[in-house]
Amino acid sequence: MNMLQDKVIWITGAMGKLGQSAVKMFLQRGAIVVAHDILALEGLPDLVQIQKQYGSRFLSIVSDAASEEGVENAAARIKAKVGRLHGLYHNVYTQHKKPVLELTLDEWENVLRGSLTSAFLTAKYAIPLMIESGGGVIVNTSSVLGHRPTRGCPAYSAAKAGLNQFTKVLAVDYAEHGIRANAIVPGDIKTEENLRALGTEFSSYVRERTLLGRSGTPDEVSELAAYLLSDAASYTTGALYSIDGGFQL
Repeated sequence: MNMLQDKVIWITGAMGKLGQSAVKMFLQRGAIVVAHDILALEGLPDLVQIQKQYGSRFLSIVSDAASEEGVENAAARIKAKVGRLHGLYHNVYTQHKKPVLELTLDEWENVLRGSLTSAFLTAKYAIPLMIESGGGVIVNTSSVLGHRPTRGCPAYSAAKAGLNQFTKVLAVDYAEHGIRANAIVPGDIKTEENLRALGTEFSSYVRERTLLGRSGTPDEVSELAAYLLSDAASYTTGALYSIDGGFQL
């Protein structure tokens, strides 16, 4: 099912497990994928093979999505190499699991830069390319922790709550340009990154309170992202889509 046929999709955080899943799935569904990450592609054999398989339909960009220079350079390369942009799937985040009294200002600012400022920067440079292309879609990856207060995550929770509202404002501001904006709100998704950031004890806490009794998978999140980026979701904007196994109920 080529629901993304010939759509140019910019994926940030492409080397993480969520990003890798999206890269593979979007390519299989006909997209031209721009895989953007601060990590080099060569460290991931599966994606190296994908680059060989899909050739010019796959573009890798190595730069920091939390810095304006890195994002500006990425957008310039997309314009030069591909010439258009139809979708942005933003997957970058930073987490420090510490309560307020243990969190340093540098750590606080680092989380907000990685989890919120990065979304602002990528949207800022993606939207002009989308307008030139006749419209587009932004899908931001948020978190249940932006809705539900949880011990020891003040910076990350604040950043994700801000991202939810930022996504809605994008929908309001750019609808007239044919741009839709939605956010995916995952719960416990089984990735090494989540385990490192939150620890086994916290992950177990979330899973025990998830109605479906298991962790989600990166592919389940990618399925939702693919739908939101496709024309099948053409009447959807300004919405937050929970994919949490019932954790918030």
